[in-house]
Parts: sequence; structure tokens; C-alpha cells
Amino acid sequence: MSVPVAVPPRMPLPWRAQITARLAVAAARPLSRLRPHALRRVLVRASRGARPASAATAARARQAVITVSARCAGHGCLQRSIAAALLCRLGGTWPDWCTGVRAQPFGAHAWIEVDGTAIGEADDIAHYRTVLSVRCAPGGAR
Repeated sequence: MSVPVAVPPRMPLPWRAQITARLAVAAARPLSRLRPHALRRVLVRASRGARPASAATAARARQAVITVSARCAGHGCLQRSIAAALLCRLGGTWPDWCTGVRAQPFGAHAWIEVDGTAIGEADDIAHYRTVLSVRCAPGGAR
């Protein structure tokens, strides 16, 4: 069964931003295939020492990722969320990275958030119960 997905508009990116976004997307691809505990371990290490991301920084990272990758712009929520978090990390910050499930209808999803607010996600994200997360500690300490 296929579900129609509205592809978000692409934004023009300077060539340097395109390169870093493509690097983050490329790094996220193999990470998205890891088992959950291994993925979390890698992301915890990646987030160490980072400052908390602002909502604007996280939104720009997410937008850059979906601009350079059709997969991330569509159904690739896990790869998209990992890539956006890694792109933030390249700038020295870390958003809260989350995965969750909902019961009715069953679904799983991955996203980034800042201060408890999901970045660039539909309003129905509140129906998901967070199962796995890598949150940025205040002050960047872990």
C-alpha cells in the first residue's frame, strides 16, 4: 500500500551548505540500518559536547537535508532525522533526536525536536509515544 507524500519545497542552498548536507545524508544512510541500541550509542557519542540547537538551526538543518535528498523529503524519516541531527552537530549543536510509535493506526516515526517541539512535523506527532531518544544535555555536558 502506498501513501501519497507531499514533497516539501526545496530551498536554494549555497554550494558549501549542499556539500555538508549531502555528507550528513550519506552518513545517515548506513546509520539508519543499525539496530536501535547501536544507533543510539553512535548518536550519543556524536552528541557529546554539543550545545543545544535552537529551533531555527534545527529547522534549517532539516530543510537542507530534504533539499538535497528526495528520499529524506519523502518516507525516509529515520534517515532524515539522523541526517538533520548530524548536520546540526557539524555546526556544534544538537537537537533532541527521537523515535516513537503510535497504536491507532500503528505507525513508527523518527523526528528531531527542540524544547519539546517537533521541528517541521505535522500536528499529529503528539500521537506518537517516544520510545528512543538522544537528548542534548543543558550546557552540552553528557
